[in-house]
Order: sequence, then structure tokens, then C-alpha cells
Amino acid sequence: MSSGILLSGGIDSIALAYWKRPKFAFTLDYGQTPSLAELRASSEICKALGIEHQIINVDCSSVGSGDLLNTDAIDVSPSTEWWPYRNQLLVTLAAMRAISLGVKNLMVASVKSDGFHKDGTSTFYNLLNEVMSYQEGNINVTCPAIDLTSAELVKISAVPDSLLFWAHSCHKSNTPCGNCRGCNKYRQVMYELKGE
Repeated sequence: MSSGILLSGGIDSIALAYWKRPKFAFTLDYGQTPSLAELRASSEICKALGIEHQIINVDCSSVGSGDLLNTDAIDVSPSTEWWPYRNQLLVTLAAMRAISLGVKNLMVASVKSDGFHKDGTSTFYNLLNEVMSYQEGNINVTCPAIDLTSAELVKISAVPDSLLFWAHSCHKSNTPCGNCRGCNKYRQVMYELKGE
């Protein structure tokens, strides 16, 4: 059974890709500002691990908001980086490509702290899995690290620093801005891992 992963090029998806070694990785340029850095990081990881890299380009910027577009978040946003319904959008777009490749298990690298958003919880992914596996193609959506912190995932995966340092977590730029939630998370995880 072929497996795939949503590979954003961030710490969590890099660690999960290293740990689980799927056949395919799906990276999406959906109109987010840091797409070039995410694609670069993901491409390097796929080369290093021998994973077939599938890049999907669908410009959804007209329906996004927040830090990932360098715009103000909409009124109902729980945080500045919130992009409405983003995770189900990304899973759906990846699954649309994955089904033609025979992928039956699509992994997402959500971790414990992603539960800050409803679409980062195990409840959300269980519901999404029900929808995706119900439809023709029967793709299962799994989150192997949903009960782990990012630091725990990195440790369990044993991903080497040479790969982990490719990670791009910034929400606002192709060069780390140093002050968004993504950059703050990266710094915190590195502190937990390295004490620096």
C-alpha cells in the first residue's frame, strides 16, 4: 500500500518524512507568501531521502488571510496566521493528486501544539479521514505524531541535523522574519532540542 505525506518543509513534516519514509511527498504552493522557501526545503528533503516529490500549484490566495498572505486576519481568526479551512484544503488537494498515484495512506504532520486550531486536532483528522475514506479511492488520512510535541517527534524520528536545518517555518517570508508564530515555534523547538 503506497503512502504519501503532506510535506511543507517545516520541522514537523521533515521529521515525519524521515521517520516514516513514504513513497510520495506532496508540497503545495497554494498562494502562501513563503512558498518558495517551503518548496526549496521540501525538495532538498525528498532528494536526500529518495522520496518522489509531487509539487501542486493552485493559487488560493483570493480566499486566504493572515500572516501567510501578509494581510490582516479576518474577524473570526483565532490567531494572526489563520487561513480559513486551510488544512482540509491542503489534504483535499494532495489527495486529488495522490489518488492517481495509488496512494492509500496520506500522512499529515500535525503535532500536539497544533490543537490550538480545531483543524489541528485528532477529532478534526478523524472526521476528515471518515470523509476521505468514504469517497471513491478510499484514501486514509493519518496523523502519526498528533499526540507528540515537535521536540518529541524530532527525537523519535532521529532525523539528523543536516536535514532538520533545512526546515522553513516562517509564515510571513521566504527568509525567516523572526517574529511570527512559525519562527517562534522553530526557535522554541530548537531550544528544547539543543538548549540554545
